[in-house]
Amino acid sequence: MYPETAPYDQGLLDVGDGNRVHWEVSGNPSGRPALVVHGGPGSGSSPHNRRYFDPEAYRLVLFDQRGCGRSTPHASDPAADMGVNTTAHLVADMERLREHLGIDRWLLYGGSWGSTLILAYAQAHPERVSAIVLNGVTTTRRSEIHWLYEGAARFFPEAHARFRAGAGTVAGAGTEPWTGVEAGTEPGAGVSGLVAAYAALMGHPDLAVRRQAAADWCAWEDAVLSLEGMGTPYIDRVDDTRLGFVRICSHFFAHGAWLEEGALLRDAHRLAGIPGVLVHGRGDLAGPLDTAWELARAWPDARLRVIEGAGHLGGEETRKHLLSALDGFAKG
Repeated sequence: MYPETAPYDQGLLDVGDGNRVHWEVSGNPSGRPALVVHGGPGSGSSPHNRRYFDPEAYRLVLFDQRGCGRSTPHASDPAADMGVNTTAHLVADMERLREHLGIDRWLLYGGSWGSTLILAYAQAHPERVSAIVLNGVTTTRRSEIHWLYEGAARFFPEAHARFRAGAGTVAGAGTEPWTGVEAGTEPGAGVSGLVAAYAALMGHPDLAVRRQAAADWCAWEDAVLSLEGMGTPYIDRVDDTRLGFVRICSHFFAHGAWLEEGALLRDAHRLAGIPGVLVHGRGDLAGPLDTAWELARAWPDARLRVIEGAGHLGGEETRKHLLSALDGFAKG
């Protein structure tokens, strides 16, 4: 991977609704524009992603999506309005950021939830996208959400029992379930009731309840990734970072990301002419391979690279393929 680089420009962009999105730019000011779209939703950007890009070849933009990272207000604050944090809002924020930075077209790179947001943006603004590189492909269909939070239980029944128990009771308040629903978190049709229950818990007025719910959610996420031997990346998030992450995740997934079921696959024809590389581990239990395979079939300009022995978090072989793809586009 490339050496660490520091941003040469950064700021907070007012995107409306009381939200300001943090962005930064590194690399070559005259290089090929590229945008890193982080996962989660709600994970925030990571400086580590700069190391995938040749700093001599790319003008690289990182940003924190609404409610997370250094964007304001942070979703860990109960006063933050989640009703103005939706997929459509994030797509509009990306387009506003492009205009703010004076970029005509940019390469998009991201994984997991980031791949969903990239596909949504690219299908809305295909003329603004020069290339796409995705890792751990998801489209956030309700079927994918159901798999992650319900279906994968067949591999980890003990952990899932704890996850379900966490959704049903309020810590420190006896055994009665918390049934309050924060405005804007009502689940859409076909979305897991378990996810909706956690969305409600993350709107609970008691901070201790929110903290316990966030810990229970992250413990389940880590259980699904446990066969990859990469530690506990979700539960290792602390304090406001963890609270904001789980509040945003549960909010988005309780609504199926406000996407019509299968829409990103159905409308993949809008990506015609945009070259893409899809990198996916065959052992990805969090986001099984079939979604990447379906997308590759629907998007003729995309090449799918299946990494044997890799999971959702990837590894050395995954990094090699991502670097190769980004180096290739840097020269093209």
